[in-house]
This record gives sequence, C-alpha cells and structure tokens, in this order.
Amino acid sequence: MGHQQAYRAAVDGKHRVDSINTSHNAFANLRRLLPAAAILFALFAASLSPSTSQAQSGSFAGMAGNWAGGGSVTLDDGSRERLRCRASYMVASARMTMTLTCASDSYKFVLSANVIDEGGAVSGTWSESSRNIGGTLQGRGGGGNFDVIASTAGFNGNISLRTAGNRQSIGIRADSQFRAAAISLSR
Repeated sequence: MGHQQAYRAAVDGKHRVDSINTSHNAFANLRRLLPAAAILFALFAASLSPSTSQAQSGSFAGMAGNWAGGGSVTLDDGSRERLRCRASYMVASARMTMTLTCASDSYKFVLSANVIDEGGAVSGTWSESSRNIGGTLQGRGGGGNFDVIASTAGFNGNISLRTAGNRQSIGIRADSQFRAAAISLSR
C-alpha cells in the first residue's frame, strides 16, 4: 500500500517538484563553490611550480639557458688560437648540468659536467668527450660565480666561472695539452 501512495504522489508530481528543488539547490551550491575551488587549485598549482625568483635564486642563479661567444686558447707549445664557443646550462634547484663546446681552426673540446651545490661547496663529475676523459670537480661558489678544480689521472685544471646578468666569463688553466682558455659568453 505504501508503494501505491508513493507511486500516486510521483504521478501527481509531488516528488518531481522536490527533486527539481533539490537539483536547483545543488546547482546553486555548486556555482558558489566553483570560485573557491578555482582559487584553491591556483594556490595548489603555484605551490608545486617555483616562481621565477625562486628558480633563479641559489648558487646557479641566472645561469640556466643557452649562451654563445668566443675567446682564446693557449696551447702547450705557446701558440694561441681564437675560439668559438657555446654553452648550455640546465638548472634544477641545487643541481646543474652543463655542456661547453669550443672550437678553433685546429683545436676542439666538449666539456660536460654534473654539479651539485651543498651550502657553497660545489662537487660533481666532468667529462671531455673528444679526448674520452673525465673525473671529479670540487670547489666553492654561489650566485653564478665559481672556482673549481677538475681532476683526473694525468690532468688537473682550475676553472673560474663568473656570471653577471647576460654575460659570463670562463677561465681555464691546465697542465696538459692546453695551458689556458679565456672565454666570454652572452645570451
């Protein structure tokens, strides 16, 4: 009997009106919640991706991207040649990956490094692909300016890197096939 009364009430439209009112109220509530949900989503997304100022702070500040320029290399025999260079830096918080490629008319090197900063102490690994050598890096620095020593069996080199805005200078002094390199880059 209770089912028949419910059926008659539904046919008469009593439940239908209630369900329309309920749907209307739910839609109105949803419309009020959407702006709040959008704001929360925006705040959550902002917390996941660092702002430009956060991404550019730290030891590798201002280095990310592609750079190009030139300089000179002094070879073991004392001769000097002009270099054309390009560099690429990928920065992720306290880690940096770099590739520096330089060439003259008779000399070329491709230096790659993976570096981490731990409170101003910089360490990592390096490799030079055209000579198939590699080793470790250790030094100090911050704010885009570093002094490191690259070491491996038969090679030691001092590398000085200075970044100021869109300009960068790299100095390398070594005790092997080349004595020194002075490089100026910009982006």
